[in-house]
Amino acid sequence: MKKATLLCLLLTLTMGSSIFGQGDFKAGAHLGLPIGDAGDLATFAIAVDLGYLFDISDEFSAGPAIGFSHSFGDEVSVGGFTFEVEDVQFLPIGGEARYAFDDFFIGGGLGYAVGINDGNDGGFYYSPRFGYNVSDKVAIMAAYRGVSLDGGSWDIITAGVEVNLN
Repeated sequence: MKKATLLCLLLTLTMGSSIFGQGDFKAGAHLGLPIGDAGDLATFAIAVDLGYLFDISDEFSAGPAIGFSHSFGDEVSVGGFTFEVEDVQFLPIGGEARYAFDDFFIGGGLGYAVGINDGNDGGFYYSPRFGYNVSDKVAIMAAYRGVSLDGGSWDIITAGVEVNLN
């Protein structure tokens, strides 16, 4: 089921540029700090994103997106015993929208984050973000990435670089 969902999204991303018209392929790489529940169990995180944003108007764009996040597990001491927490990985699949003003933009992503590591069922994914376009091809951005899980959430604050692949 997970592979079928991923395949459908990749086909949409690949075919979307010729079917729907103008837009931009975007790829990003981010470093992050786990916070909240995640901060108790992980030390730092990396994330990558790939998406295609269709130009809805001069200021607004939206489209499908997919990503990958990897949070590196920490050592936790409980009652004199030390346990090593496994790394946590998610594959967020969904959509993204952004509104641009001058060289700045705000936006966010919504979707479902498929849990990749053992025992990780995934959950609802949300990611508000803002950024600055350094040039037509490069932007820097900051984001809050959250995944709602049964009984909690997995939250990361990230900073990164995004490249326009067109």
